Amino acid sequence: MKKVKIKDKTFRTLITYQQLSEAIDRVAENLNKDFKDCEQPPVLLCVLNGSIMYMSELMKRIDFDCQVVSIKLKSYEGTNTTGKVKQAMGLTSDITGRKVIIVEDIVDTGNTIVALKQILADAGAQASYVCTLLHKPEAYVQNEPLDYVAMEIPNKFIIGFGLDYDELGRNYKDIYVLDE
Repeated sequence: MKKVKIKDKTFRTLITYQQLSEAIDRVAENLNKDFKDCEQPPVLLCVLNGSIMYMSELMKRIDFDCQVVSIKLKSYEGTNTTGKVKQAMGLTSDITGRKVIIVEDIVDTGNTIVALKQILADAGAQASYVCTLLHKPEAYVQNEPLDYVAMEIPNKFIIGFGLDYDELGRNYKDIYVLDE
């Protein structure tokens, strides 16, 4: 089991790139089935910065036309969620009347998803769907359905594959959990 150190914390392997890849294949298969006959290409919304790697892998596997749009939200400081969602960068394109697939790296409490769905509704989206790489069911406190979940994980702090600890560790291709 590989370990990595970032700042004052040590992390050990939780999910390998191979496991992630297989889970992304399954999600892409479902997206392809559900969005192949859309009259207007759906929008893939990349939630920066954490979703960049997931978005990249997902885009390689989908076979329908789509538009890519980004937004940047913040809700973490260090290893803890603040409970507040701040918009650090607005939508990079108009989504009025469009179906939007929210591509998230992780859903824990669900506060970001609720805030994001409201932002999209206010911006005129026809519909929005949540497509997350990871979900922490024991941390989830919202009623908003998650449409596409690649993997469920325990409620532990993780890094890698886009996820960070104080903006470091996003570049690892595997996912690591805090080694306590």
